[in-house]
Amino acid sequence: MDTQNPSAPPRAQSAVGGSQSHARATRRPHSRPRPTAARPSGIAHENTRHTTRFTVIGNHLTQHQELSLLAIGLGCHMQSLPAGARVDIKTLAARFPEGATRIAAALRELESHGYLRRDRERTPAGRIVTRTTSCNQPQAAPAQPPQPPKPKLNEPSAPHPQPREKARPLPAVPHPAYPASALLQQATDLLAGLRHEDPRLLLSARDTAHLTPGVAAWLERDVAPDAVRHALTHDLPPEGPRRPAALLAHRLTALLPPPVAASVPPVRHPLQNCDTCDRAFRGPAPGRCRGCRPD
Repeated sequence: MDTQNPSAPPRAQSAVGGSQSHARATRRPHSRPRPTAARPSGIAHENTRHTTRFTVIGNHLTQHQELSLLAIGLGCHMQSLPAGARVDIKTLAARFPEGATRIAAALRELESHGYLRRDRERTPAGRIVTRTTSCNQPQAAPAQPPQPPKPKLNEPSAPHPQPREKARPLPAVPHPAYPASALLQQATDLLAGLRHEDPRLLLSARDTAHLTPGVAAWLERDVAPDAVRHALTHDLPPEGPRRPAALLAHRLTALLPPPVAASVPPVRHPLQNCDTCDRAFRGPAPGRCRGCRPD
């Protein structure tokens, strides 16, 4: 005997009309595709996190409103370089296709907006070099020095340091009439070697630059370097000079020898014939020779 499943749905009606109405009732509406979101115009970023070989550069440089594109790119390149890399115009022109004129203009832009600082310094050898500093945050305020702790009660406060006296200027020194570069370099080397004669005559680069024209004026007057060295180092005070550069400047001026007089070539008279013996002799005018002239 068949067993009816109570959970089965009842059979569909056999009538044609009932079947069509049931089919319309159970038919699902057609699903329309949803419209996709339109992609916004402009640039899209696909970023990957860097773990090595990267440089942090502020948007105040990359999105600067007044710098040119060349200056922005050059500023980013200089901030990515290691310390000690050469960034002179000749090196940058060899590295990039832009010419030296455009690179020089971009460097001036960065310097005027505070992203670059170029300072001219004199080396101990007397040469003038340019020190370039790249600033990644030109408007950053300088760090304030730490404030000294306040003294506690019933505790004597430390005496205030006396202000340092302003360094007095060095006396003026003579200058050569023709300051050739070789002459100035010889004078600089002579001053730099004075410390070997007396360790108390160790001069700074600033003092050496001030005294170099004075030594060059001596050398220009045909004074031998040993004579100049002796005039500057002999008979120093036993306790040592208080201001070595000032003492040397005074000696270069007070002991300056006179200029060398130009040597006059001897006068060579033309040949003349003696009026008495017809012998040839040299004289300013015709006449008699020395043997025919009376005493």
